[in-house]
Amino acid sequence: AMSAALVGYSSSEEEQDQEEKGGSRGGGAAGRPRLPAPAGLPGDPDPEEAVSDDSSRHGGRVRGFPHERGNWATHVYLPYMAQEEFLELLELLVSRARTYVPSLAAMEEFHLSLSQCVVLRYHWIEPFVRSLRERLAAFHRFFCVADQVKVYTNEHKTRTFIGLEVSAGHFQLLELVSEVDGVLEEFDLPTFYKDPSFHISLAWCVGDLSGRLEGQCLRELQDIVDGFEESAFLLRIQWEQIRCKSGNKYFSFPLR
Repeated sequence: AMSAALVGYSSSEEEQDQEEKGGSRGGGAAGRPRLPAPAGLPGDPDPEEAVSDDSSRHGGRVRGFPHERGNWATHVYLPYMAQEEFLELLELLVSRARTYVPSLAAMEEFHLSLSQCVVLRYHWIEPFVRSLRERLAAFHRFFCVADQVKVYTNEHKTRTFIGLEVSAGHFQLLELVSEVDGVLEEFDLPTFYKDPSFHISLAWCVGDLSGRLEGQCLRELQDIVDGFEESAFLLRIQWEQIRCKSGNKYFSFPLR
């Protein structure tokens, strides 16, 4: 258990990420116009109201849950800031993997999930974030190593991912998840997977194509990672902040 005193952070830490203002990046936001965040709290406004479930608008991906007015898709994660060398490694991996699955697309942003994507009511966002901030305030920065190439499918087998699994730092990640789970339980939301495989997703495609990517392809991808000159430096990651995305709002929780 973390015995350090809790530290309060001012609400100025909560940023509406500037990088997100410049149009769609990653996630399911492809080609979807971004709408301004609601100004106040009257009624139950929903900036995502204009979102349709037309799957052609988000690369054929299907929403895991129906979109309803006032429901905000919410996710807690550790953001990974990709450096130039990481993007070079990514390019090598994706071009090799495309010889097995041509429809593979590289991710545009990178993170390590600490929660599933859950649905929050609009008026729960503020107390949810406050509770996260309190529970995460005592945590210190830490390192982990993400260097094992692995193939994943989502729960409904509608998407396949290639990711880099964590080989060191698992214990600290479990401690963080246990705090995030505590907040999710307060709001009767589903907690994270038991025995999670912590990873950073690199590329994805529609459908369950894990059969084509496992075996020979996976071995070739691991060889690329193991042989990449900058791997040891790039894939030993120091996490500096936790982030929560809810609808189009971003909240940041610095690690000490």
